[in-house]
Amino acid sequence: MITPPSPSAAEHADGSSVRLGALVPLTRPGWVEAGRHLLAGLDLAVHEVNEAGGIDGRPLELLVRDTAADPERAAAAVDELAGLGVAAVVGEYHSVVARAAAARADALGVPFLCSSAVLDGLTEEPTEWVARLAPAQSRGWRIFADFLLSEGRHRIAVATQPSVYWASGTRVLRDHLAPHGGTVVELDANALAPEALCDALVEHNAAALLLLVGTPEPAVPIVRAVRGDRRLAELLIGAPAGQPEFAAWASALGEDGAGIPFLRYLPEHLGPLGERVAKELRERLGGAPSFVAFEGWDTVTVLASVLRSRGTDRPGIAGSWPRVAVEGTRGPIRFSRTPGIGVWQWTWAPLHVADRDPAAPDRFRVRHTG
Repeated sequence: MITPPSPSAAEHADGSSVRLGALVPLTRPGWVEAGRHLLAGLDLAVHEVNEAGGIDGRPLELLVRDTAADPERAAAAVDELAGLGVAAVVGEYHSVVARAAAARADALGVPFLCSSAVLDGLTEEPTEWVARLAPAQSRGWRIFADFLLSEGRHRIAVATQPSVYWASGTRVLRDHLAPHGGTVVELDANALAPEALCDALVEHNAAALLLLVGTPEPAVPIVRAVRGDRRLAELLIGAPAGQPEFAAWASALGEDGAGIPFLRYLPEHLGPLGERVAKELRERLGGAPSFVAFEGWDTVTVLASVLRSRGTDRPGIAGSWPRVAVEGTRGPIRFSRTPGIGVWQWTWAPLHVADRDPAAPDRFRVRHTG
């Protein structure tokens, strides 16, 4: 049951625009490149909504707040944005940060449409106030585990750092691989220098190493060390969280960064709408848009549809999640209740396992589809 928030958006808005709050990691230690792509998608969609007449003649305004990958900062931003009269909050890339934002939005009665974060437990309890576009981690990482099995990789090592997100991903992998004879050994990337980590991979006879770590540090030095170790010439390096998607990865690693599979939240081929938006995003970004940029565009497009049909009333927006039917850049978007997920979820958001082609590192190859 949705109860009216206090204060309401209408009591704070000045009437000249419809405000959306946007949470984006724009400074370190946040993943700045992901934040830049997310914001580009959000901004482009806002521009297009306003070019088409806005929300019943009122312009859509984006109030951007930098989370810098800090959960407390994100929660404080939701408080601030609620006080500024936003109709809803959108965005965020980092799962742990989005979880803090979702908890605060739920407590305040502010709709939150999460763009990119995948952690299954985005909220402690089921809520009507939060919806999510990105596929749940449990679905994506099970598909990645299936890819590993299809490649004959059963002895898996994960280089990991302390994080609810990495721990959750490791658990998904272990649970899915175990019935097929797969094993997962955890290597502490904070305690092991890259060379020592290579020694551990040899000791455990690992067939694959998954990078459950931040980028560029320590991911880039680890890749360099593994690629330079002849003992590990047959080792598959993987990065399910998507580090190789971004141009900075290719710039830092060159050929060493190719052939590293990751989860990519895109269909195998974009349709006409996706191609059109991709062209616009490329011009804004000065390079190829990542799947995160498409998530940003889809986020605002979904909310614009809701705002036009249900108005700017916060309970009305939240009550509209199950009625959403919007054509996004990556397919038709609808939200439903998914077992084990406490928020409204685009359950069948497209995804596949891809890597950068060793023959042309600026080109992506599809390695596995779920």
